[in-house]
Amino acid sequence: QVQLVGSGGGLVQAGGSLRLSCAASGHTFGRYAMGWFRQAPGKEREFVALVNWTGNYKYYADSVKGRFTISRDNAKCTVYLQMNSQTSEDTAVYYCAATENPYNNHPLPNEFDYWGEGTQVTVYS
Repeated sequence: QVQLVGSGGGLVQAGGSLRLSCAASGHTFGRYAMGWFRQAPGKEREFVALVNWTGNYKYYADSVKGRFTISRDNAKCTVYLQMNSQTSEDTAVYYCAATENPYNNHPLPNEFDYWGEGTQVTVYS
């Protein structure tokens, strides 16, 4: 089992950047693929990015490709989401998640077993 704690959200002006972090407890962090999802008011939770357990394979939603970068540091048991060139469409609660299940390049929330509590990102113009 793994516990996840997300941080780094806040207010950012359109065109700006934020970096989210998600710290994991436990000694098995390296076993999990890690993902970021987001949920805007009135919308379903959607996939943002995923990184495999080694960090060598990364997948992104089309809406963030070229602007967001997911990375992980297994020594620190932490996954990151660097968000650049942000727009108002990026306003949402962002969740990190972990899975040992098989996944594809656009996983669904129900394919992840463990979730952080969410961190709010608000982009204003």
